[in-house]
Amino acid sequence: MAVTKTHPIKSTLKAAIDYICNPDKTDGKLLVSSFGCAAETADIEFEWTRRHAIDKGTHLGRHLIQAFEPGEVSAEEAHEIGMQLAKEILGGKYEFVLTTHIDKGHIHNHLIFNAVNFTDHKHYHSNKRSYHEIRRAGDRLCREHGLSVIVPGRDKGKSYIEHQAAQNGTSYKAKLKAAIDRLIPVSSSLEDLLVRLQREGYEIKRGKYISARAPDQERFTRLKTLGADYTEETVATRIAGGPRPSRQPQQRNGKVSLLIDIQNNIKAQQSAGYQRWATIENLKRAAATMNFLTEHGIGSYEELVERCDAVAATSIRTRESLRDVEQQITDLALLRKQIETYRKLKPIHDRYKASKDKEKFLRGFESEIILFEAAAREIKKAGLTKLPSAEKIKAELNELTTRKTALQAELRKIQREEKEYDALRRNVSSLLKQPAKKEKTQEMELK
Repeated sequence: MAVTKTHPIKSTLKAAIDYICNPDKTDGKLLVSSFGCAAETADIEFEWTRRHAIDKGTHLGRHLIQAFEPGEVSAEEAHEIGMQLAKEILGGKYEFVLTTHIDKGHIHNHLIFNAVNFTDHKHYHSNKRSYHEIRRAGDRLCREHGLSVIVPGRDKGKSYIEHQAAQNGTSYKAKLKAAIDRLIPVSSSLEDLLVRLQREGYEIKRGKYISARAPDQERFTRLKTLGADYTEETVATRIAGGPRPSRQPQQRNGKVSLLIDIQNNIKAQQSAGYQRWATIENLKRAAATMNFLTEHGIGSYEELVERCDAVAATSIRTRESLRDVEQQITDLALLRKQIETYRKLKPIHDRYKASKDKEKFLRGFESEIILFEAAAREIKKAGLTKLPSAEKIKAELNELTTRKTALQAELRKIQREEKEYDALRRNVSSLLKQPAKKEKTQEMELK
């Protein structure tokens, strides 16, 4: 489980970057990476980018910390995850410095990125939405690397503090939910369950909504705030043998859904109501599966496997194309930044080269000379003998962006189709009593 938190840097950008790059914390700076800048001159490069922004905001940058469970990840893997996260959430538009600290009991990443991006010089806006995007991306990356994560949606509305309290067995909500789950099988009605809760020491308050309070708890907890499985209506339904909403698979209209494995489903073994629902639902899903096969002219299991393989291959090719286009956009955006810096600072560098007292000149324009020479090195690496015009680079970026948008839409469509065909194959295998063939799948990661 990786935990992330972020805060703004208002006045100590260089000090913050120096701190996260400390050799004693980063294995002699082996765990230091950067994008769009050099770690040693990042503060200067950040400032140069912000100088071109209309909306500079009040922050110089943002500092994101990503901490991992002790003993769960190596320093190298943590650094790789941090780099993947940075590229994903910043979209190749913001300069950043990423470091991994190994000097404490738990490995953690530090990511400092510019408050203004170098593509259109717009300010980064941090809010709840952007933070949750970071958390979702971080959780997904951890899951892909086999690390534990907080499962989204399991406890909808639960704060991270509540999650930690639940893990430690100290959450009032967690204890109340556990008590309700334990009492539902032995209760004859909602009223009977409330009486049993009172016997266990809970104080019950009735009104528009039913609330409960444990001994020593300061405030009452409404049952409906515990989640969809604990509203008054749902608890009554569960007592009568109905299923939990959170564990009831959702059927999408017109789409083929996976058959429920009733024999190996714990809920089906525990609840006769759920078993009845699942049996009827499976009949509907089996009918939807056969209708799909008929409508698409698929007459055999082998034909279905061929269709599945073809869709999977198309998905892989589209992912690769999208990844290539995204890399081209990133490379071209970085090159444009260096070319613009080179052109703007060349007059100053020419004056520096012609100056009789270079030391005196350098004292007044040190940052500009450093930036110019860094830009010149990157342009030389790109192998350019003639600088392209700003209009040409902009046109190329617009063309690539249009291509990226089209590929993203195409990939979403193919992913839906791939998921549907996978459900079809597994359903047909189940209906034919034929074990699904084990096939290697390639999971391509968008970077």
